[in-house]
Amino acid sequence: MSSSRLPGKVMLPLLGKSLLARMVERLQMVKHDAIIIIATSVNVEDDIIEQEAALMDVPCYRGSINNLLERHYMAALRYEADLVLKIPSDCPLIDPRIVDEVIDFFLKHPGKYDYVSNLHPATWPDGNDVEIMTTPCLEKTWRLAERPLELEHTTPYIWENPLQFNIGNVSWGSGQDYSMSHRFTIDYKEDYDFIARVYEELYPEDPGFSCDDILNLLTKKPEIYELNELYAGVNWYRHHLDELNTISSHQTKNTGHK
Repeated sequence: MSSSRLPGKVMLPLLGKSLLARMVERLQMVKHDAIIIIATSVNVEDDIIEQEAALMDVPCYRGSINNLLERHYMAALRYEADLVLKIPSDCPLIDPRIVDEVIDFFLKHPGKYDYVSNLHPATWPDGNDVEIMTTPCLEKTWRLAERPLELEHTTPYIWENPLQFNIGNVSWGSGQDYSMSHRFTIDYKEDYDFIARVYEELYPEDPGFSCDDILNLLTKKPEIYELNELYAGVNWYRHHLDELNTISSHQTKNTGHK
């Protein structure tokens, strides 16, 4: 709830439910059998997140406000996970088909990878972030990571140390790269306007609308794309370029707006 750019964003309304509830709804469409856990902080302002989780009958783990690596690792221990999928809570348009595709890739190579994502390099529209790691991989990261950005963002230590981990990546089969041109995540009021409009247009006809459905909608109604076009390509990397070895300036964009 303490998001600096858009406070309370996960509880904003989308067609009568919270943004968080709509995102959980989409993750429940993933074909693989997985337990969804909402991992929030122990801060009092996040009591409402725990309450929302209870309304959805979804487990909730509460931990550090800043050390998300520890929060995710402790949640994995609590629920005895062998495999952990990290999905950011600001991706209410995430396509469950993409989640399944990344899981399929991981499972088709048993024992080969410690960590697989669709982010290094990213190709799908921003907001379809999927990261999978084994619990031993997460535990090792929890033991060794020290820098604030590694603790805050959970997985940088993994993908910044390819000699310590077997790392895989899944790219969009279309051969296209919309990671810098299309923004389906939420950090700003304009993002909310965009997401709310997409839901209004697509959800009533098909609650499980796909990434392709969104792209087709934007082709038909470019004014929707323009709602948050200013922030396309803006992500957290831009604050840490001097600390990250595997991320370059062409993978993020600065904006004059806060």
